[in-house]
Order: sequence, then C-alpha cells, then structure tokens
Amino acid sequence: MTVPISASPVPAPVSPLKVTPASPLFLREDEIRRGIELLYFGYTSMIRGADAILEAQGLGRAHHRALYFIARRPGLSVGELIGLLGITKQSLGRVLTDLTGRELVEQRVGVADRRQRLLSLTPSGAALEARLFTELERSMARAYGEAGQQAVTGFWAVLMGLVPPDGRAQVEALQG
Repeated sequence: MTVPISASPVPAPVSPLKVTPASPLFLREDEIRRGIELLYFGYTSMIRGADAILEAQGLGRAHHRALYFIARRPGLSVGELIGLLGITKQSLGRVLTDLTGRELVEQRVGVADRRQRLLSLTPSGAALEARLFTELERSMARAYGEAGQQAVTGFWAVLMGLVPPDGRAQVEALQG
C-alpha cells in the first residue's frame, strides 16, 4: 500500500506535531539524549501492536525480524539472513526451528549450491507477516503524514547515518 505523506490513512491528531528544533551548529548532549529517547519511545509505541500479535502466537521480536526480511526477500539464504540480522547462526537456528515447526517458514536446498538453505514464507507465514506489517504501517504512515516529506527524508538520512558505512549497501539493496 502506498500512503501519501500528506494524507495519513488514520484521523489527524487533535494538536499539530510539535518538534523542538535542533541547535544550528552542533548538537549538545541533551539534544543527543533527546534523539535517543525519541528513538526508544517511538519504536516502543510503533511495535506495541505487533508485539501483541506475536505474544498471542508465542513468538517474539526475533521471529518478527526473520519473518519481515524473508517476506522482503523470498529465497533469501540462511547466511544472508544472518548477515541482515547481525546475529549468530545458533541464534537464527532457534528462531528458524520455531518458524519452520509452526509451518510459517519453509527451507529448500539451493539450486547452484546444495549446501545453501533458501527461505520463504508459507501461506500462513505470509498472512502473519502481513498482519504484523499492517500494525507497523499504521504507525509509520501516521507519523510520516504528521512530519511531512522533508522531515521523512531527514529521518531516513539520520537512520542511515546510524548504519555503519560497511553495512549501508546491504540496507540499500533491500530497496530493490
């Protein structure tokens, strides 16, 4: 679903979004702390609905991240998913055992390299991931609509700045 930044699919907030401008030349410690706090509070608020869905399924955020990236890149190898998530093979193994056991993810042998395990969502997995995404999409669409295009672009630049330079190509590759 494409959501225009200027028109959020949810009702507009009662009061306009109030943002304190940053210092023009450099950021003070309290401004950096403010950004960290906003990331924490924003993420917690955004993920709340998805967390409730996951909890009802007996799953957690690690499962959600795996489902999300497998949905984004069907046929993703286990090794590629380890790289995207920045976790160990052992940690991912536990998550994939849960997801395959619940018939949410399926693994198949690679064509070019039979040692590869390629991941895709089952229809049940795709339905669950779609429900989780809808929860996140609502929050992001509302926030983007309140902030406006210029702020969204700046937000993306800040978030990309948090990604280490050697990981940025991997993030950009997700854009297709």
